[in-house]
Amino acid sequence: MADKNKPRDRMKSKKPAEKRDPKEAVLKFLKEAGIIFGIFIILNSFVFASFVVPTGSMEDTVLAGDFLFVNKFIYGGSTPRHIFYTNVRIPYFTVPGFRDVRRGDVIVFEFPGLRDEIQPEEFHYYLKRCVALSGDTVEIRDRVLYVNGEQAPRPKYLQTAPRSPIPGYQADPRIFPRGKPWNEDNYGPLYIPGEGDTLRITEENFDGWRVFIQREGNEIRMTNDGSIFINGEQTEHYIVQKDYMFGLGDNRNNSLDSRYFGLIAEDMLIGSPMIVYLSWNPHIPIVNFIRKIGSVRWERFGRVIR
Repeated sequence: MADKNKPRDRMKSKKPAEKRDPKEAVLKFLKEAGIIFGIFIILNSFVFASFVVPTGSMEDTVLAGDFLFVNKFIYGGSTPRHIFYTNVRIPYFTVPGFRDVRRGDVIVFEFPGLRDEIQPEEFHYYLKRCVALSGDTVEIRDRVLYVNGEQAPRPKYLQTAPRSPIPGYQADPRIFPRGKPWNEDNYGPLYIPGEGDTLRITEENFDGWRVFIQREGNEIRMTNDGSIFINGEQTEHYIVQKDYMFGLGDNRNNSLDSRYFGLIAEDMLIGSPMIVYLSWNPHIPIVNFIRKIGSVRWERFGRVIR
C-alpha cells in the first residue's frame, strides 16, 4: 500500500484538474458581473449617489470641484430618471423617505430649467440650500433673508459680494416670477404655494405663473381680451398640484437659484450631500494629470456638509 505521507505518493494520488468549459466560464463571469451591477444600481438609486459640484454658487460650504456622497435614502430614493449619459428621460418610481426636507437643508435636485423654460435643454443636478417650504413667505431686504416675517438663520459660510446692495427700485428683468419689480438683494415677499393651494391668475400676473403651470403638465393661454384658459376651460383660478421649495446658494451674489429659475418641485428632489470624498481644481483638464493631482485639496477630504 502506498504511503500518502510520502511526496511522490501524494503527487500520484492527485486527480488531474478538470478542464473548464470556456462557455461556462463566460456565463459565470456575466452572472457575477450582473449581480454586482444590480447591487450598484440599487444602491445608486435608493441609498447613495456621487455628485460633483460644478460651480461656486455654494462657496464656501462646498467648492467647485468637490466630489460628494449624496444621501438619497433620507428623502426617498428613486429608480434612474434618465438613460445614463444622455438627456433622455424615462419613467421612474420612488420609495418613501426617512424624513421630509427641512428649512436649512442642503439639497441636490434636478435643475427645473431656466425661468422661461418648461423643461431644461439638458439634464443637470443642482445643489442649493432649502430656505423655505410650501406655505412659507420669502422676502429679502438689503440682502437679509426673512421667512414668514422673521430673519432666517445665516449659514456658516454665507458670502455676499463686496458691494452695496442693489436698491429695491432697481428691477432685474431676469427675476422670478417674470414681471416682478425685484432683484437679488431686494426680493419678494413671495408666497411658496403647495399642493391644493389656489392661485388667482389674472392678465397682470399671467406671464409670471404661465411656465409654473405648464411645468405641472397643463396647457394655459390668454386671449386678446385677457381671458385665461387652462386645459381649454376659462378660469381665473389654478389649483397647485405639487409641493415646492425655495433654494438659495450660500454664495448669494454668485448663484443661479430660485430667485431666477423659480420654485423647486418636491418630486425633483434627489437627496442631501453628506461628505466630501475628493476635491480638486475643476478648471485644470484631466489630460494634464500631474497638475490635476497637484491641485487636490487634501484638507477637504472627509468634510461633512451642513
